[in-house]
Amino acid sequence: MKRIGGFRRKSRYKMKMSISDKGKLPLKRYLQTFEEGDKVLLKAFSPEQKGLFCLRFHGKVGEVIGNQGSCYKVQIKDGKALKTCIVNPVHLVRV
Repeated sequence: MKRIGGFRRKSRYKMKMSISDKGKLPLKRYLQTFEEGDKVLLKAFSPEQKGLFCLRFHGKVGEVIGNQGSCYKVQIKDGKALKTCIVNPVHLVRV
C-alpha cells in the first residue's frame, strides 16, 4: 500500500510563525555560529526548508558535536537512544 503524506504531514501548528516573526528574514539567524559542546534548541524556521530536521524532534534540546559543510551535527536523546541530526543553523537557538 502506498504511504500517504510527506515530510511535513500533520505539522500545521508546529510550523506556524507568530505575527511578530513574519516579514523580512533575519540575516542574523543564517550567520550564527556554534562551538562543539554548545547546547541548542531545535526550533523549526518554516520559511527555510533546507537543513530541516525531522519534526518529531521539534522543541528538543541537543548538543552540537561538530559541523558538516554549513550545517551542524546535533546529538539528541530520544528515549534511551542518542540520535544525530544534521541541521542548518537557521533552525537552532542557543540555550
